[in-house]
Amino acid sequence: MTGYGIGSSENGSVKYTVEIKSLNSKFLELNLRLPKTVSDKELALRGECSKLIERGKVNINISTEYVDQTAKAASINADLLKQYYQQLQDIASQLGDSKANMFELALNMPDVISNDDEVDEEEGNVLLAAFYAAVEKFNTFRKDEGNVLKQDLQQRVQLILSHLTEVESVEGSRIPLIRERISQYMDDAVGKENVDMNRFEQELVFYIEKLDITEEKVRLRSHCNYFIEALNSNDSNGKKLGFISQEMGREINTLGSKANNAQIQQIVVKMKDELEKIKEQLLNVL
Repeated sequence: MTGYGIGSSENGSVKYTVEIKSLNSKFLELNLRLPKTVSDKELALRGECSKLIERGKVNINISTEYVDQTAKAASINADLLKQYYQQLQDIASQLGDSKANMFELALNMPDVISNDDEVDEEEGNVLLAAFYAAVEKFNTFRKDEGNVLKQDLQQRVQLILSHLTEVESVEGSRIPLIRERISQYMDDAVGKENVDMNRFEQELVFYIEKLDITEEKVRLRSHCNYFIEALNSNDSNGKKLGFISQEMGREINTLGSKANNAQIQQIVVKMKDELEKIKEQLLNVL
């Protein structure tokens, strides 16, 4: 399910902005981008994400804005810089090389420039406040989209049920037509006077039993009702709905293959069309 949320928080000296975007995925795939100054908070943020965000391919971007731009400026170890610079000059003199930029080389030596990679507790709380605000808007976005999907899925399941009612209205004339057609075939093939009616009736009953779709109708209606029940549940049932839709598909396919009736098979095609749309929408359900 797609989702979007943005939240910000500040305390007078720093402002944090957290932006969350997501696409549907079977698992929680988290991509977290945050400033180096708050890198020590990454594990805590990932832990909160696993608690507050359902599965999905989630991208989180955190940006920092300081009122005093020098507040987090890098510091230079002047003593260490001087020592590196002097050593480089001595080596250059020994080698007779005076073209090298000694100051630039010294400035890039290890530990000359250092950054404060940790934030204090107050600043950490500002970051978390921005994060929670973004998650709240993110989940609200998902709920709103989920309500739209819910209405669409319910309508399509109701359409399948209405098509099933159409099948039941047509089914009454199906068996007599099959019986009449087979009887006519036998008369044309061997002649009515040569047909053993007792044996014919036995074989006909056996054949018609194979074409009976009562069980498929009952199961399909049961699966549709269970689908709506799971859809109205407060739990995250995306996977369950997917499994139920597969069972609905099996019953619809069996109903079509056993119908032996052009009108019923046309109705079955309509059912399959609605079921395919349901399966496409379920890819966006958690």
